[in-house]
Amino acid sequence: MRGGDFNELAAFLCVAEERSFRRAAERLGMSPSALSHTIRALEQRLGARLLNRTTRSVAPTEAGQVLFDRLRPAIEEIGAAVRDVGACQAQPRGLVRVNLPRVAARLLVTPMLPAFRAAYPDVRLDLVIDDSITDIVGAGFDAGIRSGGLVQQDMIAVRLTPELRMAVVGSPAYFAGRPPPEHPQDLRDHPCLTYRWDDTGVLQRWEFQGPAGAIFVAVESVITANETDFLLDAARQGAGLAYIEENSAKPSIEDGELVQVLGDWCRPFSGFHLYYINRPHMPAALRAFVDAIKSSVSTNGHRRPAGPGSGRGMA
Repeated sequence: MRGGDFNELAAFLCVAEERSFRRAAERLGMSPSALSHTIRALEQRLGARLLNRTTRSVAPTEAGQVLFDRLRPAIEEIGAAVRDVGACQAQPRGLVRVNLPRVAARLLVTPMLPAFRAAYPDVRLDLVIDDSITDIVGAGFDAGIRSGGLVQQDMIAVRLTPELRMAVVGSPAYFAGRPPPEHPQDLRDHPCLTYRWDDTGVLQRWEFQGPAGAIFVAVESVITANETDFLLDAARQGAGLAYIEENSAKPSIEDGELVQVLGDWCRPFSGFHLYYINRPHMPAALRAFVDAIKSSVSTNGHRRPAGPGSGRGMA
């Protein structure tokens, strides 16, 4: 349907309801002569007379009454849909879909949830935990959280955390029978627990920073998994050394369940960023989520995860 077709039908509906060209013209904000011209154009296009006109009254013809009865609920439904969109923009409501890794969910989103739910009870969050590098637009997400180095250039990105670091950890029992590595290359003599990416099946690289630049170590991987929680548990049980984002391992390090080694060799990398597509009219629900997580990070700082591990790998 063309825009002009809709305008003609809306004009007819208004005249049929008011039974007066003058009152309908006032309601539509147009002159009676322009309204009369619009109705004649509609009748000519449909090939049927829709209104009987006299000097004192206006009433639908039989064909006009049939059109009116079919048209009125449809136009009212369209009007309600338009009003609902406007209400969503004025008052945050509806669904916000966010793609993020598990460590970001625990580190950044979980702490803000009670205040967010209290402030925006009509906003529903769909948090999809995903360590793959997902195209959030193609997959139908409103926003994503990733390390800044993985955010596409055409996105609006909001920094949420300072730089992050990886950590090499093992249990005290493991190190009771072995000397700790003093150089990244010493890891070749240790059984290692390695993360495998879901989407590619590739093992995570163990990367370090030395005086001469980056160092990549091909470790002996005795256990691979796509769950960081599992790798942390295995490290705590003494099965080998794990290469984990530092915040994920910090509670176990502070509790004495894990020992961190090679700390001076672990290079920092870009912290978490919230990102979303640049659009002229951001939905009010998404704006509420963006503002809430920024406020939470500003108030609480860089918080560690609430629990012994962060779930899956870093992304």
